[in-house]
Amino acid sequence: MLRKVEMTVLIDNVATEALPGEWGLSILISADHRKILLDTGAGSLFAQNAESLGIDLSEVEAGVLSHAHYDHADGMDTFFERNRKAPFFVREGACENCFGIKEGVQKYIGIRRGILAAYENRIRYVKGVCEIAEGIWLIPHRKADYSAVALRNHLYTIRDGTCCPDDFSHEQSLVLDTEKGLIVLNSCSHTGMTNILADIQEMLGRNDIYAYVGGLHLYNLTDEELDVLCEEIIQTSIGHIFTGHCTGDHAFHVLKARLGGRIEQFASGFSYCF
Repeated sequence: MLRKVEMTVLIDNVATEALPGEWGLSILISADHRKILLDTGAGSLFAQNAESLGIDLSEVEAGVLSHAHYDHADGMDTFFERNRKAPFFVREGACENCFGIKEGVQKYIGIRRGILAAYENRIRYVKGVCEIAEGIWLIPHRKADYSAVALRNHLYTIRDGTCCPDDFSHEQSLVLDTEKGLIVLNSCSHTGMTNILADIQEMLGRNDIYAYVGGLHLYNLTDEELDVLCEEIIQTSIGHIFTGHCTGDHAFHVLKARLGGRIEQFASGFSYCF
């Protein structure tokens, strides 16, 4: 059980006066002095921000890829250049095969092609519930069929030459066991926050969620659907939600009005000690 956990957002869509932002996400977690990097943003900017904050990426002991989209993965080569030892944990279903379709146009949104092969000696593919250190788990999704979610969000993968709704087998949550309860980090929450909480409850047998961190991917939900989500959150034990990236400005304001101090928006450089 972890006693002290601190997170620092190295890159987010929202910039500050001190640090720039980009469409992407990267978070450094310090868990009882063990440093874990969750995602690398869309390029090298996360590393520049880390340097500005006085953070030495060579001290990171493990990297984690939340899912196989470019805005979380395309800084991996920069990380490997600055850190020569840390393994990088990637879900077994992750490939360079993710696409989005907007207005009938297919666009590649996956990991920059060639990165997985170029750094295969640093990448560790994981399956099932994987404990990467004491009290630190990587949790997959429990269901196989998320096609309705994928179709609504226009997210696809190419499998055996066929374009299919994304099954999100490449997505995972980073879960930390602390004295206050579980801290869940899921960078985009594509399958839905409540589904992810159900994943964790089923796989860990725990529902004592103290905090939830990450984008919530709510930009295309109606106000009625957001109200339902708020009611579901109110019924949980979650005391803190820190969000940004893909949540959406309108969705955040709706949640903030309902949840008050339980939810906070992060930006590049945001830091919090749990």
